[in-house]
Amino acid sequence: MQQYSMVIHGGAGTILKEDMTPELEQAYIKGLEESLAAGYAVLEQGGSAINAIKAAIVVLEDNLLFNAGRGSVFTKKGVQEMDAAIMNGKDLSAGSVAGIRNVRNPIELAAEVMINSNHVFLSGKGANDFAIKQGIKLEPDEYFFSQFRYDQWKEIRDSDNYSLDHTNKGLEELMKDKKFGTVGAVACDQNGNIAAATSTGGMTNKKYGRIGDSPLIGAGTYANNATCAISCTGHGEPFICAVAAHDVSCLMEYKGMNLQQAMNEVVNVKLVKMNGEGGMIGVDAQGNAAMIFNSAGMYRAMQNSKGVKTIGIYKD
Repeated sequence: MQQYSMVIHGGAGTILKEDMTPELEQAYIKGLEESLAAGYAVLEQGGSAINAIKAAIVVLEDNLLFNAGRGSVFTKKGVQEMDAAIMNGKDLSAGSVAGIRNVRNPIELAAEVMINSNHVFLSGKGANDFAIKQGIKLEPDEYFFSQFRYDQWKEIRDSDNYSLDHTNKGLEELMKDKKFGTVGAVACDQNGNIAAATSTGGMTNKKYGRIGDSPLIGAGTYANNATCAISCTGHGEPFICAVAAHDVSCLMEYKGMNLQQAMNEVVNVKLVKMNGEGGMIGVDAQGNAAMIFNSAGMYRAMQNSKGVKTIGIYKD
């Protein structure tokens, strides 16, 4: 039986130990532990990579600490608009949703789009209508309310500033304090199939229906059994322009790089040149895994069938 692996992330950015209370640090680690365990259990029992990443992301979407699902940030209008994507490396099928409201687990809706819609990408009201048709669980606005997210938004709602995640600061201070709130998972199962998924609530105080890289296939999320499965987290705009997730696959396919080399090239060379801050997680079909970021920290965890397990927040 071949090696199988599970990798997750809960966002990247200026995540410093001195800014974290011991209680909050433990809460983040517990959240990552629970997500990793949910996904890895699926792989251990012979389940598919797709089902493993979905299980891991649902746990993160249900956790108020992470900017996805229940923990999603407030938009300019004071509501939550969520994006998500999922892709199967076995057959290159994919499903994405953007600008959805009141969906408890956006990743489940993205999976429904992939399997049952004959489309890849649905947005806004149409995506919500499809959620209702498919019987996806919805929640009232109150379910998505958290005081600390509301306080973040209140600080800047009367300005044109936006905030990248867990910060009360406006745009002018973002260069010093940036946190990119996204959750993601990638996995390689016992059959050597790989898959990737990403889910996010976007930016606090975002306007005009802004969409980042997370739901864009090839930018924030990509999977292909021939190369890799990638989920990104960072300042979405540079990741979109770099087509970051697919670029890793291209470097592996056309330049013969391994997973680690290709991810390093995109994160620490290409994105750095574009002032693109953040990171990504990846696996290949041999079960190799990597977690690479150019920011101060990235909430991350991985486990494989060789007995390796790591959970991290800060730069090592």
